[in-house]
Amino acid sequence: MAGHHGTHNDLHSEQGAVRGEHPGRATDPVIKVRDLAWLEFQKPDLAASERFAHAFGFSTLTRTADELLLRGTEAGGPCVIVRKGPSKYLGAAFQAADASDVLRLAGAVGTSAAQLPENLGGLGVDLVDPSGARVRVVADLYEHPALPDQPVQTLNTGRQTLRVNRTQRPAREPARVERLGHVVLQTTKYVETLDWYLEHLGLIVSDFKYFEGQRERGPTMSFIRCDRGSEPADHHTLAMTLGPRNRYVHSAYQVADLDALAAGGEHLLALGYFRSWGIGRHIEGSQIFDYWRDPDGFLVEHFTDGDLFDNTLEPGWSPMTASGLAQWGPSASADFMGVSPRRADTFRELGSMITALRGDNEFDLSRLRGLLKVASS
Repeated sequence: MAGHHGTHNDLHSEQGAVRGEHPGRATDPVIKVRDLAWLEFQKPDLAASERFAHAFGFSTLTRTADELLLRGTEAGGPCVIVRKGPSKYLGAAFQAADASDVLRLAGAVGTSAAQLPENLGGLGVDLVDPSGARVRVVADLYEHPALPDQPVQTLNTGRQTLRVNRTQRPAREPARVERLGHVVLQTTKYVETLDWYLEHLGLIVSDFKYFEGQRERGPTMSFIRCDRGSEPADHHTLAMTLGPRNRYVHSAYQVADLDALAAGGEHLLALGYFRSWGIGRHIEGSQIFDYWRDPDGFLVEHFTDGDLFDNTLEPGWSPMTASGLAQWGPSASADFMGVSPRRADTFRELGSMITALRGDNEFDLSRLRGLLKVASS
């Protein structure tokens, strides 16, 4: 293990685990999912959702009066499914290796798999995690052909001059979404919910975060990737954090490069959309990022240049601070941290703290102190 920890320090975290801490993976998971397939939301105005989606960089796959399917440029199915109704995050779908894994998982939890709607194809099983979030695991989906990629810029870097007698003029246009990268969820039952994903879906932890001064109580956030064996996977496909209520935090979508992300941001600003935070580069995952609020208040991220890990790296451990969210860029905004007085959701979060302290969950008074310290750091 000592050799592994040296590797971790170089690649993704300040330190590795100490004896007895959470291993970050299950010994014998039921299955091992390959990736996120899509996220599902409910929103009242599909036309407004589609306008923002196109400005953000999605393409419409299909649209009816009651459902909007959005895709990226990579071959495959939708990244996001939006159904008409009161604003709500509905859940995530994960891609299994094949249909036999879907059937194995259904049998293990005592439920049945079913054919998915015709516009998706394939087989799926619906589960509920300990926080109450819906989790769908799917396989054999209908695959739509790839769309044209956004051109990447030819860069002159140091002594490598690849662009001569040509100017650099990235278009100020939507940053074309290539694919869905990850989703971040908050839960009042962090360890229980984390273990559920590791045991049922075979996910593995890339990095743990803990409240400063509370490491002995265990982690309070994890960045979790798919276990594809020797094939590298995104540093995190799912991230999960302890908090006073169960909720969606944000989701992230890959774009071509920094120019696409930055010019796409200028396009969004010109249309009057709100940038929550960015541009910067994260620490866990290393992505270049920026964050936006859609018309319903959901937080969404453009990212590019993220880390990829195979299954040989053990989890890294580091304290949780607002200043530790980025290597460079502006400080994390009040909006991103969920403490902005301009957002009604902030007051809902504050009210939920009182409810959570009275409930049967992992969010107690010392955890509240730790969370408030993060918000003020």
